[in-house]
Amino acid sequence: MSFDRNEFTRAMARVPGPVTVVTTVDGSGRRWGFTASSFTSLSLSPPLVLVCMDRAASTHGAFLEAGHFLINVLAQDQADIARRFAESGVDRFGAGDTTPLELGMPGIRDAAARVACSTQSVLDGGDHSILIGRVEAAHVGGEDPLVYCDRAFRRAAGVGPATRMAPVG
Repeated sequence: MSFDRNEFTRAMARVPGPVTVVTTVDGSGRRWGFTASSFTSLSLSPPLVLVCMDRAASTHGAFLEAGHFLINVLAQDQADIARRFAESGVDRFGAGDTTPLELGMPGIRDAAARVACSTQSVLDGGDHSILIGRVEAAHVGGEDPLVYCDRAFRRAAGVGPATRMAPVG
């Protein structure tokens, strides 16, 4: 059996992931951010998380040099923010929906959760870099999180373990 890249891509698209906007500030005070759905906890002791970033992204260099970053887990009504931070050539911070929050990083106040990290290490992940962050602060908001699955933003519908996914308009 040979490896089918397209089938692999389709299979991974079926795996639901959180929608996050990851932000940082460089040494000159410039804000940087990108949208990511590859985010997960890594360790409780010490508290570590990981998020993956495309090596070809315009933000890549800034995050490699930054000592801190903030992961904003978007709420189910924030798909527009996810789209903006995924787009190239736009002012991602121009809408005014970020403000300095944990560790002074640009944060989205109404996010479902925020996790502020110091950069622990950066690992090679093929065409991505794996940012491992040591958690310095966390905040849980009141909104349900936005999810990405089957190449669409979705919201969890229902309560409890038998949750189904509903498309976001």
